[in-house]
Amino acid sequence: MLTPREELDAELDEAARTWLDAALGEAAAEATRGGASVHGAPRSEAAAEATRSEAAAAGSPRSGAAADASRAVADPYASPSWELRYSAAGRHCGQRHADAVRSLLLVEARAPLASVTRLYDRGTAAERRAVLLTLHLLDLGDTALPLVEDALRTNDTRLVAAAVGPYAADHLAPHAWRHAVLKCLFTEVPVAAVARLADRARGDAELARMLTDFAAERTAAGRPVPEDLRTALALTDPAGHPAPPTAAPAPTEES
Repeated sequence: MLTPREELDAELDEAARTWLDAALGEAAAEATRGGASVHGAPRSEAAAEATRSEAAAAGSPRSGAAADASRAVADPYASPSWELRYSAAGRHCGQRHADAVRSLLLVEARAPLASVTRLYDRGTAAERRAVLLTLHLLDLGDTALPLVEDALRTNDTRLVAAAVGPYAADHLAPHAWRHAVLKCLFTEVPVAAVARLADRARGDAELARMLTDFAAERTAAGRPVPEDLRTALALTDPAGHPAPPTAAPAPTEES
């Protein structure tokens, strides 16, 4: 079975593989230094060459990521150079591989909370999604929950789907997790995206009540009840494996 890196190497062209080698080298070096956010050490020749190449492509004077990379050497409070690589992953390795590349960078750097927060706060939706998808592979405990909570407040289905992954399954409190399941139903994110849904839903009477109320509201409004709601409701049975009901839950008298 191929590792994520081997799968990428099989897909990327030589230029992209060379860029990825340099990017992962910078991330590994940062991890060796302890993952500190201060970057004042000299860059590797590979990093310097990448900066010169990007500057040449952008034209002089340097701009964008190339300028940021140049300033990182002189500014003791600048972000680590691998974080600049994180943002550039789609440009160098293609959008189809960007999530995998960004995840590798986060893991290789053993990204601390400061880095993942910075990358999330400053990132595009795609860059934020990659952070969320990788949180469970990092040693962050529950400290990154604010990022998940932020994503669940959006209506961006890409972020919502990424936010209910393994990290949320491990760390979201029951009340917040139940609302995350409802958020998926509201935004039409398939409940299949919810990691460990069957395990956490089993025997959860409060989740069953919330789902039943939501179904009743939909029915009262003349709107269809999503099949995913029936699936999630069925999983709340203590037995954990009943067949999904074929009809929508009946409205309560209060509805």
